[in-house]
Amino acid sequence: MKILTAISMVLLGYCSQVAAESPVFPTRPIILVNPYAAGGPADLLGRALGKTLAEQLGQPVVVENRPGGGASIGAAHVAKSAPDGYTLLLGTAAAHTVTPLATKVPYDGIQDFEFVGLVANVPNLLTVHPSSTANTLKELIALAKAQPGKLSYASAGLGSSPHVAAELFKYRAKVFMTHIPYRGAAPAANDLVAGYVPVGLLNVSGVLPFVKTGRLKALAIAGASRSALLPDVPTFAEAGLPNFVAGSWYSLAAPAKTPPAVVDMLAKALATVQAQPEFLAITAAQSAEILKLNRAETRKFVQDDAKAVAELIKATGLKLND
Repeated sequence: MKILTAISMVLLGYCSQVAAESPVFPTRPIILVNPYAAGGPADLLGRALGKTLAEQLGQPVVVENRPGGGASIGAAHVAKSAPDGYTLLLGTAAAHTVTPLATKVPYDGIQDFEFVGLVANVPNLLTVHPSSTANTLKELIALAKAQPGKLSYASAGLGSSPHVAAELFKYRAKVFMTHIPYRGAAPAANDLVAGYVPVGLLNVSGVLPFVKTGRLKALAIAGASRSALLPDVPTFAEAGLPNFVAGSWYSLAAPAKTPPAVVDMLAKALATVQAQPEFLAITAAQSAEILKLNRAETRKFVQDDAKAVAELIKATGLKLND
């Protein structure tokens, strides 16, 4: 009897330890940090993601905008948050690869995060103000070459995917344009429409309404194929600049050392979200491609992107303090 009692006590202790190590998650609202300004493409995607994640997790997911510093302000906040799954980052190349490689930030873009998965990828669209004399990609390149440095382009911020894409375009097309960084795609698009800056290579979703209403001219899309939303707009390859594909990928990440069980639960919820008709409709309206990668595949994706960015920085001398 004593032996049975002793065994029972050991089993009870083991079960209590397992229970302590496997807390119920989530039991309170989750914060999803968007490192860009409200109203832009990242904000639209983040709010759609937050809404559908909340439905899967049974707790509110509150989107918190923390723009600035080439997405490093929001990323640093998440990296330094408690690793409990209640503070997440809508990650981008700027937050994880570009800014950490191009300037000094208080976090490691890869090692300080647990990657839940990739959310989507949105291609960039080259647009100009309607007053521009350039009606094609070749005409814009010729205009830029005729006026070195006089043409300026808007980006969603230093180190943002549109910034990197535009610098890659300059390098490949052998042109020089002046960079005008904004605190998100929304203010950048607004100044494009107002005519304060003549060129933009922003996410499709950030400028699509203005293209549709004729307030901006679309010259080329940086996708592997044309967008169903803009079937008359050629790809860069079709317009004369081959092998130019550039977009903005979005990931979901938690602070490093977040319990694996919590990250796995978030990954499972994300996979379910990516199959929801409502979420698919919202991403399709942004011409976004759904990227379904598991945790390990997502980390490798980000690591590979970091290698590509490092090569671009070396080739172009990309700086984040211009």
